[in-house]
Amino acid sequence: MTPKTFRIKNFGCQMNVYDGERMAELLGDQGMNAAADGEDADLVVLNTCHIREKAAEKAYSDVGRLRREDGSKPLIALAGCVAQAEGAEAKRRSPMIDLVVGPQAYHRLPEMVAEASRGARPVDTDMPAAAKFDALPARRRAAPSAFLTVQEGCDKFCTYCVVPYTRGAEISRPWPDIVAEAHLLVEAGAREIVLLGQNVNAWADGDRGLAELIRALARIDGLERIRYTTSHPSDMSDTLIAAHGEIDKLMPYLHLPVQSGSNRILKAMNRNHTTDTYLAIIEKVRAARPDIAISGDFITGFPGETEEDFEATLNIVDAVRYASAYSFKYSSRPGTPAATMEDHIATETMDERLRRLQARIGEHSLAFNRSKVGCETRVLVERKGRRPGQMIGRSPWLQSVHVETDAQPGAILDLTLVAAGPNSMTGAVRRRAAA
Repeated sequence: MTPKTFRIKNFGCQMNVYDGERMAELLGDQGMNAAADGEDADLVVLNTCHIREKAAEKAYSDVGRLRREDGSKPLIALAGCVAQAEGAEAKRRSPMIDLVVGPQAYHRLPEMVAEASRGARPVDTDMPAAAKFDALPARRRAAPSAFLTVQEGCDKFCTYCVVPYTRGAEISRPWPDIVAEAHLLVEAGAREIVLLGQNVNAWADGDRGLAELIRALARIDGLERIRYTTSHPSDMSDTLIAAHGEIDKLMPYLHLPVQSGSNRILKAMNRNHTTDTYLAIIEKVRAARPDIAISGDFITGFPGETEEDFEATLNIVDAVRYASAYSFKYSSRPGTPAATMEDHIATETMDERLRRLQARIGEHSLAFNRSKVGCETRVLVERKGRRPGQMIGRSPWLQSVHVETDAQPGAILDLTLVAAGPNSMTGAVRRRAAA
């Protein structure tokens, strides 16, 4: 029987969130409705991530939990990067899975659901050159802050990373398609657009790069804010750096992963930058936009990492003074070069280093937040808070801001930041700037 309701569960990165939204639109165009909270869905799509160790095992555990008390189950679709990595093996490992669709083939999801409803068990993990975007429906609804994928895949081949194998080679969507989708998002209610890509600053269309694209999007009436993520230091051009000081709608926030402060480890990671070239980029960015918030990614315990290497990572954290950063223990991924390296680090050593790293990052994050107390700024309201009358929005620096207001999601408020915590700010409304 063809499903009437669906639920999509997203794991991992913002790219998966975007993909999940697009799959929901595809299913909605087929007359299906999202299942209400607390209700069983006829179709469950597990949109998986394969970056971390045991991601596949977690995906299969989620599949098992979908069996109902009476022994029945919904139609189950395994999507995303675990689906891409596992392919047909997924169905052999878990007979409960009805269909397997990779991240470059999810435009075929409705067709595959129809096949599965008739008893077939389709698999599609082909990686065509961005063909899926041509098959996706127009954007009709959008959150106040909406994702827009402009680039997919990666050609960098960092030795620890599976993305080139699960997302394919770097592909840039055409300029006209991106601009058209941005207009539709704004018409559907978006006030902010976040441009997404595995290496978003590698986006190019002919001789035009990401900076030129941002300038074009900034001319869209009704679009108030633009962000982009995730960037690679090797693709951080001078024109893109200059854009941060020249385009008012481009928010003062840059996520630029460094991964390690040790040049020896960076070389082993195949990162193609050094600490000196990375710090030079940060210096240029801050010269262009002095108030910019810098975010990053770090991996502790990469094979062969010594205490001296780790201390170098703490040193670069101190040098950059990150407003925020994501940090993880090294996770061995089958098929990557790092998985076969010698001198893997003991788990307890990785744990101890991660705690020290997170504590140091937390010190700088709190200091950055405290530096903004007293600032008059604008906040985009995104959702309700936990308390009655409380809303949560985002500052230009991507901080979560709690504010007492009757403004609804999508409103932009003029307020003063009055208090800072390690992970959020408190604001007091001066006046409502825009509805």
